[in-house]
Amino acid sequence: MHALDNPFWSSLRTRHADIARVAEGVARYPAEYAPFLGVADAAADARHGLESLVGPGESVYLLGVTPPAIDGWRREPLGELSQMMLDAPLEEPEGPEVIALTPAHRADVLALVALVYPHYFRERTMELGRYFGIFEDGRLAAMIGERLGTPDATEMSAICTHPAHTGRGLARRLMARLANDLFAAGRQPFLHVARHNARAIALYEHVGFRQRRTIPFFALHRSSD
Repeated sequence: MHALDNPFWSSLRTRHADIARVAEGVARYPAEYAPFLGVADAAADARHGLESLVGPGESVYLLGVTPPAIDGWRREPLGELSQMMLDAPLEEPEGPEVIALTPAHRADVLALVALVYPHYFRERTMELGRYFGIFEDGRLAAMIGERLGTPDATEMSAICTHPAHTGRGLARRLMARLANDLFAAGRQPFLHVARHNARAIALYEHVGFRQRRTIPFFALHRSSD
């Protein structure tokens, strides 16, 4: 199995091993970073690891590999994501200044993602990697960041633009800046996008991304009993 076929587990055992919570073939991000959990083996009994790491009534998300059915847990299919890779640097279009986002920008980041990317971003998500943004008129107009990763590849995530600033190529400028920096460091950029989001997939393909594979996405809910 390729490491990116099980991206949450792979990232938690490599790139984010320093913050991972791990128990008996199960690993998860602390809740304040991300609601993601990975299992090492789809066939192994993960009950004890899951019960150690996920509290009653809590929900987590899995990508690619899920454990066998367990009494007291409900697995909810959330559709498929397209896992897309970039194989070569991008031409960076001209545009406003790109800056590195720091903890001083946390409120700006959280306000933008709450508006356009609310589902999986948490209070400390931006500590999972580097984040870059473009400010205009005192507002964070667009941003991009790093999230999952393996020793050879880094996921580009939270690629979003404020609705008042769309249509000007800000996201493309940010993608080129981050992707080219990753290539210079010997790392391959990749990203995930919902398979039903045909517009976004077409835009990424136009930039130069290719689909590596489709990958199933699930929520795992533990009963509150």
